[in-house]
Amino acid sequence: MSRIEDALKKASEKRSESLRPEPAGTAGPVEKGNAFADSAQVSFQETAAMQTEAFERARGQRMLVSMNEPVSLAAEEFRKLKQSLVRKTKRSGFQNTLLVTSGTVGEGKSVTAVNLAISLAQEFDHTVLLVDADIRSPSCHELLCMENGYGLSDCLIEGAPISKGMVKTGIGKLSFLSAGSPVPNVGELLASKRMQETLAEMKNRYADRYIIIDSPPVLPFAESRNLSRMADGVVLVIKEGQASQADLRDTIEALQGSNILGAVYTQASRATRGLSAEAYMKYKYYHHAR
Repeated sequence: MSRIEDALKKASEKRSESLRPEPAGTAGPVEKGNAFADSAQVSFQETAAMQTEAFERARGQRMLVSMNEPVSLAAEEFRKLKQSLVRKTKRSGFQNTLLVTSGTVGEGKSVTAVNLAISLAQEFDHTVLLVDADIRSPSCHELLCMENGYGLSDCLIEGAPISKGMVKTGIGKLSFLSAGSPVPNVGELLASKRMQETLAEMKNRYADRYIIIDSPPVLPFAESRNLSRMADGVVLVIKEGQASQADLRDTIEALQGSNILGAVYTQASRATRGLSAEAYMKYKYYHHAR
């Protein structure tokens, strides 16, 4: 057994122990009725309450412009991005798995992924699953004001269906799969056959669903290079003044073999903004057709 398989097995055993039910007599007594039905009802009520609380907290999240500032120019830019992607992903069949990444750290890929997912989920025609595949440094759950609970890494280690970790956000038709528990050898886990099978499950389960995947930056880590070739398309996020031209060349070279649909240009300086957008613009994108 390889070191990776051994590490994954130990992590799975540890998690199984933590999920093992308490011995009889340690839990409180069930006074009457069907215990399973009572438990399921309590679980549903707790989940609904958590979703409501998360939705209310998200109302105060200023980075969620697609949700909280729908008439702003920043939200309008995300609508334009969404429309461009919908056009391109339906040219030859429905290509619904989109990877959002950047060359270096801190360029705004997670903010872009979450706002794009919200903008898509607010349409009548699409359901959306946002997946946080940045297991090293997850942040989508923070932007959505949710917990990083049972998620992608847990499903991959246990071989569980993604439905076990998916949570409805209450924001349009948006569901969320968090990054999950930290694991060793993240790169190998996301490059595994099980990840390919999981992504295929996500892609094929619902015909109208977009899968938006937030992933680590390309240059420091290997994960996005593998994931980009599994996804139908890649959206590259570039922050003004962050990455050098050499970094951009290396990033695009590392993504060779993937379908780069375009780029999102973030945090543009005043000099590069349009005059009409000066007061409000936080993000500006330009789109390159291949």
